[in-house]
Amino acid sequence: MTDDFQGFSLHDKLAADTIELMDLRISKVLLMNDVRYPWVILVPRVAGVQELYDLHRAQRALFTDEITATAKALQTVTKGHKMNVGALGNIVRQLHVHVIARFEKDATWPGPVWGEGEREPYADNGDAFAALLRPQIVDEMAAL
Repeated sequence: MTDDFQGFSLHDKLAADTIELMDLRISKVLLMNDVRYPWVILVPRVAGVQELYDLHRAQRALFTDEITATAKALQTVTKGHKMNVGALGNIVRQLHVHVIARFEKDATWPGPVWGEGEREPYADNGDAFAALLRPQIVDEMAAL
């Protein structure tokens, strides 16, 4: 599958708004640089992909497993009330999936997080949260 990564580059907006956490087998895993919401974005490292159906079947299955493992890991680490998982792509067309831990008392509950309030970057570049989340994602991937 390494040939699939040739020509891949992360969209500039995703790169500007996030902190790189790790690479999984197919996904680049990013932390949204906004301490208000535990928010992870997965981007398949496949050039030119805009829609889920643009991935080959094996790539799509692996990507779905990685989304699932990340959501479970985020749930374990945050104890969120709800995991929001979605792919919109209206502004950034490169295929990417948001996994957001939501809480009944967060600033925008039960509404969407997009476009609400000012982003609050992590003071430590997300290092403390990443240190908790990375090994949990690895554990969840191993459990699949």
